[in-house]
Amino acid sequence: MVENFLGTESSPYLLQHKDNPVDWYPWGDKAFTEALKRDKPLFLSIGYASCHWCHVMAHESFESPDIASLMNELFINIKVDREEMPEVDAIYMNAITLMGQHGGWPLTVFLTPSGEPYWGGTYFPPMPRHGQPGFPDVLRAMSDVYYKQKDKMDQNIGAISNALADASKVPPKSSSGLNSPNQLNEIAINAVRMLDPIRGGISGAPKFPQPTFQFFMWRAYRRTGTEKFKNAVLTSVRNMCQGGIYDHLGGGFARYSTDENWLVPHFEKMLYDNAQLIELMSLLWQETGDPLLKVRVTETIEWCLRDLRQEGGGFSGTMDADSEGIEGKFYVWSEEEIDSLLGDKSKFFKNFYGVTQAGNWDGATILNRSANLSLGSDSDEAILSECRAILLAVRNKRIWPDLDDKILADWNGLMISALAIASQTFGEKLWLGTSIEAYQFIRREMMSGERLLHSWRQGSSKGNDVLDDYAQMIRASLLLYQITGEEYYLNHSLSWLKEVNDHFWDEDGGSYFFSPEDANHLIARTRNAFDNATPAGNGTMIENLATLYYLTGRETYREQAEMIVDVFARKPSNEYINMTSILNGFERLTKTIQVVIIGEPDAPETSIMKAIVSLTGHLDLVRSVIQPDRKLPSKHPASGKAQIDSLTTAYVCIGHVCGPPITSPEELKRTLAEA
Repeated sequence: MVENFLGTESSPYLLQHKDNPVDWYPWGDKAFTEALKRDKPLFLSIGYASCHWCHVMAHESFESPDIASLMNELFINIKVDREEMPEVDAIYMNAITLMGQHGGWPLTVFLTPSGEPYWGGTYFPPMPRHGQPGFPDVLRAMSDVYYKQKDKMDQNIGAISNALADASKVPPKSSSGLNSPNQLNEIAINAVRMLDPIRGGISGAPKFPQPTFQFFMWRAYRRTGTEKFKNAVLTSVRNMCQGGIYDHLGGGFARYSTDENWLVPHFEKMLYDNAQLIELMSLLWQETGDPLLKVRVTETIEWCLRDLRQEGGGFSGTMDADSEGIEGKFYVWSEEEIDSLLGDKSKFFKNFYGVTQAGNWDGATILNRSANLSLGSDSDEAILSECRAILLAVRNKRIWPDLDDKILADWNGLMISALAIASQTFGEKLWLGTSIEAYQFIRREMMSGERLLHSWRQGSSKGNDVLDDYAQMIRASLLLYQITGEEYYLNHSLSWLKEVNDHFWDEDGGSYFFSPEDANHLIARTRNAFDNATPAGNGTMIENLATLYYLTGRETYREQAEMIVDVFARKPSNEYINMTSILNGFERLTKTIQVVIIGEPDAPETSIMKAIVSLTGHLDLVRSVIQPDRKLPSKHPASGKAQIDSLTTAYVCIGHVCGPPITSPEELKRTLAEA
């Protein structure tokens, strides 16, 4: 009799597997206790709800009665949602790479009853093919290793355990490291050589948006005025905006492009990509005023609000790539469909969106505007808008891809920040309100005491809190504090900082672990500075600590940020390009401009001053908006400064020195332009 224990779980990914004939356990005490009691090895399968190859392996192997029977006979089987438990995924992904395997999902790992990995890989077919062993053969071999090749297994375990421990150690102190923003310029110069000068992104395929890297390159432009840095970012973003990776009907960006032209996406859409791209495009628009960027920001936010936002204000994480078991079916079109739906406007539309009879992907067409990186005339865009509305209405009647409606604290933190920045950039009060509602949802539903809950779905929480939850929510709270002047946002950030320092800070290592000290069944604690699809938590925490230092004047925050920089700057300099969030945080720490606005919050003059600050394009500007009767912290460089003649007054401070009082919006704009 099959005992599948996933039916009571909340994760959509785990629930996809609740009817498998596999005796699946969720991660937890029950699985480990059973493995120890029965002296059985563990089979660990890690994936996520929108993962295409996870679906493939599930259909081929986990739904097969014969293969499932073999799994049940030989192993205690555990299913993990990597989005729900990123700390588990991080450990075993590291282990797989240390074994010399390529990482990815589904992640397939064989463990001792204590959770120690002794072998693994990713996707395995049900039968041998293309040089890959069949999954049943892998199962039998790994069972034999556990029972009959203990020496070999122990050797593997020892090597992997030592390597995991070494990877978490702080590198020895060296004379090198980061000590000047000029070093960032050298890194940016070397990075340009890696980029595709025509289509943008890293040369070759696949291509990922890599927003954190794009922020780094944009910072290099803002710091130096070098046009090739500016062009590198704009080329990448404009090609993404017009390519097939963008959903031209519904809005929003897919996770990556499988080709070098940004044409053929892996069709799943992730909250974290779209949040970061909203923020990036908003900042680029401040510099360029490019209407394409404003349109894409607006459309992407509209998609997030329409398809991802839940009742109460939180945002779902992922929209699947597959529908009806076929990747991309929901999104593609035939020329015949376009012709029948658009009539006499069809030819016009097809010319703009690259629609042909042959198609551009498996005989179908992925809509794109890659032939031109600019919008058309107002009259052209009006016609195209009418056409898109017709097609979208028809597409909405198709069978939709599944939605993974988990609400994740770190991804929502990214979205809260993006909406806040976009609202200030484009003057959209609704977006700020939506940002605040999402923030309030996290505070209301995803807290245990003052600790964050990583994952929430339908009233149920699962998984440990992780560093990125605090990093992104602290950043969001600091942004909302600077925008609204409401002090409770600052207080929240300080409360969360205490929690992350209490549970994640390594006193010996001078940086943060990814998981807390009280996480269960973890064989190691990872420590990472490398960015993936989202910025590394340690990098974001440098930015947060730097911002708190500038807001409060407390040296302890600056010192802690410097410790983190020092630790990760000990890595070989050729690895710096993989840790751009650390580099971005370092720049904030070293060259921030502070603006203090003293005035009544709702006064028109105050609003004008705030708008000017929001549109400066400065990436390292920290602002405080205070009422006339409120005092700044004593160690703040503007402490003791006051209004002039009861007028809204601004002070621009660099380092410990503040300039003269400014009461004219034009003067403030001029001062910030020269700063």
